Amino acid sequence: MIRGSCCCGAVQFELLAVPSMMGTCHCLRCRKVGASTIVFVKRDDLRWLRGWEHVARHQPEAPYKYGRCFCSLCGTSLGEILSDEESFPIAANALDAETGLRNRFHEFTSEKPGWYEIFDGAPQSEGHPVL
Repeated sequence: MIRGSCCCGAVQFELLAVPSMMGTCHCLRCRKVGASTIVFVKRDDLRWLRGWEHVARHQPEAPYKYGRCFCSLCGTSLGEILSDEESFPIAANALDAETGLRNRFHEFTSEKPGWYEIFDGAPQSEGHPVL
């Protein structure tokens, strides 16, 4: 099991399996919420330990459709942890332990700031990658 939490500890969860992959999104929205690196988890592998009531969601305007979740007490970004989808991304920064995963892709590199350099060799895409 891999435990996860927010910075203040009010939100705690665990993953019953290692996420399927890790990737980095460079879009302005992901950068603004401070969680560009994400891991993909299955809904059935996420178990809440405490604090789901402290998770708030920001629902964006079109053309964006995915809401971003965060701890309402400390602001830690949690990705799409309240998603109803079968598989969804959560912020890798919310995991408390090493997953063994390495970055598999970089998406929306067309929105990447010039000061951020990519050195890991993972495939890059100007939009959503084809995996």
